[in-house]
Amino acid sequence: MTASSNEIEQVVQLFKVLSDRNRLKILLFLQTGEKNVTTIAQEMDMEQSAVSHQLRLLRDKHIVKTRREGKAILYSLDDHHVVEILTETFEHIHHQ
Repeated sequence: MTASSNEIEQVVQLFKVLSDRNRLKILLFLQTGEKNVTTIAQEMDMEQSAVSHQLRLLRDKHIVKTRREGKAILYSLDDHHVVEILTETFEHIHHQ
């Protein structure tokens, strides 16, 4: 496999975003389906503003997406690749 400098930088940035403990916990929680900020904040025992900040970073990297339902904004994993990355990573650490 070959990759351009730009692609390498994008992968580096993706793994930087995924390497945060709180963001990883949020992603694992979102595997069960879409959630609003309040539900995520309660599950993570975090302030809503802190969760919103983390979700914004994840959304900017196309790791999560949003959907409006009335006044609520619901967050979910952006696509199956996110689940595959997480699954492969956890399988790798259990393989060691």
